[in-house]
Amino acid sequence: MAESPALPMVEAAALSAAFITALRRAGLPCSPDRAVRLAESLKLIPPGDVESLYWTSRVVLVSTRAQLPVFDAVFTAVFRRGFDPAAPLTTARDAQPAPPTGGTEQPLTRPSPADGRAARPAPDSPQHPPGVATEGSNRTGGHEPAGREAVLAMASTEEHLHGMSFAELSAGEVQDIRKLASRLLLSTPTRLSRRTRKSARTSARLDVRATVRATRRSGSETSRLLFARRREQRRKLVLLCDVSGSMEPFARIFVPLLQGAVSTAGAEAFVFSTRLTRLTRQLALRDPDEALARAAATAPDWAGGTRIADSLRRFVDEHGRRGLARGAVVVIFSDGWAQEDPVQVAVQMARLRRLANRIVWVNPRKAAPGYRPLAGGMAAALPYCDAFVSGHSYTALTELAAAIRGDGRTPPGGRTG
Repeated sequence: MAESPALPMVEAAALSAAFITALRRAGLPCSPDRAVRLAESLKLIPPGDVESLYWTSRVVLVSTRAQLPVFDAVFTAVFRRGFDPAAPLTTARDAQPAPPTGGTEQPLTRPSPADGRAARPAPDSPQHPPGVATEGSNRTGGHEPAGREAVLAMASTEEHLHGMSFAELSAGEVQDIRKLASRLLLSTPTRLSRRTRKSARTSARLDVRATVRATRRSGSETSRLLFARRREQRRKLVLLCDVSGSMEPFARIFVPLLQGAVSTAGAEAFVFSTRLTRLTRQLALRDPDEALARAAATAPDWAGGTRIADSLRRFVDEHGRRGLARGAVVVIFSDGWAQEDPVQVAVQMARLRRLANRIVWVNPRKAAPGYRPLAGGMAAALPYCDAFVSGHSYTALTELAAAIRGDGRTPPGGRTG
């Protein structure tokens, strides 16, 4: 059998992007950076048969044993349908029936893993392995260029990370999620301010003082009544993040989240382990790397023990009672594993409850199957919380954003206000 020149003729980047698209349609999280690595691997070691291509793709794209069934099914549908796994790729293509018209070879078609629709390339289109999207070809009957699928596969560098727990991220993936977390918008509910603004509508409250002042300036009776409405403003947002040893895998994402909230939403940020440290000034820097470096240098107890009650007491005494927590939305990031008496945690949470408008507790352990809040600190704090979310992944952070806004309030501790 003659050696096949067909595989080197196919651009590795196009093959990788198309295969990644098929895997993502089937539900396998694959990032475009892995598509790049697969393309580089194919250029470094060009596979001569399907089996070599399988192992190269598997090493690059599969990260857990649970992903193997989906990967194998998609790979079989794309590359092994109807031919011997050990046979060269050209043998499989040569085995396909000749097209009814034209003198060129018809490429393989396959159903999409997601919707089962088959690709239908033109009979005179260039020869490519099955599943490869090429510029100018058409997979959807003339409505959309197939190259768009490859572009979409490369468009979102972070999509595959959205559902992954922060504790399972690699160093490179942590950097990607940090960038996403710092851009997440945290918006608090609005409240009526004591300040007013002019209003032309008679449904607003009559502004007696403004009406009298206008009359005095005119020197005669006024025929115009002035009205005013109370202004709306956002409630303050206060973030307290546990950076103890048990929270370290998650704090490396939560702290950039704090940095983004401080720089874009004017939030107040604190971290605590064995003591409370205010980091608002350090995290206000626009440069996230410099902000995080200064924050780490300011909190020497990073990755230490956990003293939740003492940290809450210091926050209420030194900041909360002076107005920082009054009417604010307070978010606490902690797994609730405290070294103190749970009664003390409950006492300090009750004090904070009397000041804050809303308390949201973020515990990444909540995402574990069968989790129940039995840890002493967590069980003591939960009755005083308005919302209890996990925040263990980027997708879960959207639940946190909704909890901060107050969407669909379901107070876990039984509160209704």
